[in-house]
Amino acid sequence: MDVWEKLETSRVAVLATVNPDGSPHLVPVVYALVGERIVTAVDGKPKSTARLRRLTNLDANPSVCLLVHHYEEKWDRLWWARIDGRATVVAADPEALSALRKRYRQYETVALAGPVISIEVSAVRSWPT
Repeated sequence: MDVWEKLETSRVAVLATVNPDGSPHLVPVVYALVGERIVTAVDGKPKSTARLRRLTNLDANPSVCLLVHHYEEKWDRLWWARIDGRATVVAADPEALSALRKRYRQYETVALAGPVISIEVSAVRSWPT
């Protein structure tokens, strides 16, 4: 299975953005592949604030890293993929929202109104290669 097939079958990732002081900010996300983009969105699950740190970080620095991995006790089945890219935050992206709704049936009952984080992939690293 190639890395894109692994990304298609995996269900969750960790998104890293850059805080103003240069330190990483990590948050688990669900995502979908839309062409050569990777998209995620802010959904209606309860949040402590409407202005999320990841969005504030992206306003200042669009560099992101997405880590997707798979663990099993049988270590010959382990894998990970690290996707580096530049993110754009958009208020509405119907194609992205549709892809997320299709991929995660939870969005039948959880609001998904955006904003959308769209990642333009610049590099993919994986193990095993």
